[in-house]
Amino acid sequence: MSSSPVVISAASKHTASVIFLHGLGDTGHGWAAALQMLKLPHVKYICPTAPTMPVTLNAGYRMPSWFDLKTLDAEGPEDEEGIKRASETVMKMIEEEEEKGIPSNRIVLGGFSQGGALALYSALRCTKQLGGVIALSCWLPLSKQFPYAAEGNIDVPLLQCHGDLDTVVPYKWGRMTHELLKTFMCNVELKTYKGLCHSSCDDEMKDVGEFLKRIIP
Repeated sequence: MSSSPVVISAASKHTASVIFLHGLGDTGHGWAAALQMLKLPHVKYICPTAPTMPVTLNAGYRMPSWFDLKTLDAEGPEDEEGIKRASETVMKMIEEEEEKGIPSNRIVLGGFSQGGALALYSALRCTKQLGGVIALSCWLPLSKQFPYAAEGNIDVPLLQCHGDLDTVVPYKWGRMTHELLKTFMCNVELKTYKGLCHSSCDDEMKDVGEFLKRIIP
């Protein structure tokens, strides 16, 4: 981690945690503000900022990134080592919450774009039962390794959200990811937002809030 995560403490007794990972070039601050608006008093939100590294896709320019992105082509090469390393960082964050007394099934992993991709990958590689997964405008990294690479959480609730006008992470990637996940996960939902590009919207955040109320009441 490049710096300590942005943490929004629970407003009342803390009984659940959401770890939310931002997209390429962003920081934890933007999502912390959006999540705080969900007004779930028992939930603590942890929004880490990715380490700064050169990103091949952006001509080697340095920016906050969970792992290197080599291309935005679905068949292109992936930074397998970086993805696995980033996933280990996420596992440590889950353990830290457990040490603070929150059972893993009250911890939700989520993220947007590259962060959503890492959240999805990490959840499926995690042997601890999580509360659920929120995957916004993203894809499953190293997807050819699945379902064999899945170590756990194939039965936890997964909310996938994608705008149908997304040109950065094309909507069809979201659909392809959904079709793959449905073959081995039993509780997956894909919500599509008409007219939404590569960003979030009020309807999506409302759906995220409802999902969290349902899975970590």
